[in-house]
Amino acid sequence: MSKTLIIVVVIALFLGMYGCSSYNGLVEKDTQVENAWANVQTQYQRRADLIPNLVRTVQGAANFEKSTLTAVIQARANATGINLNADQLTPENIQKFQAAQDQLTGSLSRLLAVAENYPQLKATQNFSELQAQLEGTENRITVARNDFNGVATSYNQSVRSFPNNIFAGIFGFERRGLFEASQAAQNAPTVQF
Repeated sequence: MSKTLIIVVVIALFLGMYGCSSYNGLVEKDTQVENAWANVQTQYQRRADLIPNLVRTVQGAANFEKSTLTAVIQARANATGINLNADQLTPENIQKFQAAQDQLTGSLSRLLAVAENYPQLKATQNFSELQAQLEGTENRITVARNDFNGVATSYNQSVRSFPNNIFAGIFGFERRGLFEASQAAQNAPTVQF
């Protein structure tokens, strides 16, 4: 065997081993992104499951403008109507998903604000418990979204880094979208006493 052939075989083996290592690393990070996305969806589902109980409690304890309740119910329907699986996590799809969730968040905020005008509603134990559950769920959603962004950022760095980007292109690994702050978050809330 000639030295040239031995060198070519060694280089081919090295590239093959490095390619396998890169591929396995990308698969591991892709799986972490899928898991983090499942956690985000779990928290949003928890919120969607709590909303009907909150609406029923409010309906039973207060007689106020029905448009607020209708807005919450419609926003919940819109938010639960957008289902993304891990293969659809493009920036555009995440933005649509986030917009529907932001609409629901705004409706819930209005519902909870209306409760301030109804002291008898705030005094009911069911409402207080549901409100605490909803606040806890919102915190869990924030944590799940932050965890997702961390895992997706790490994955995106791997997909874009050289030489992984070569193997990512060959094997079809694409960048994943991230959650971003909503437009409403850009304006500070007004507090009046």
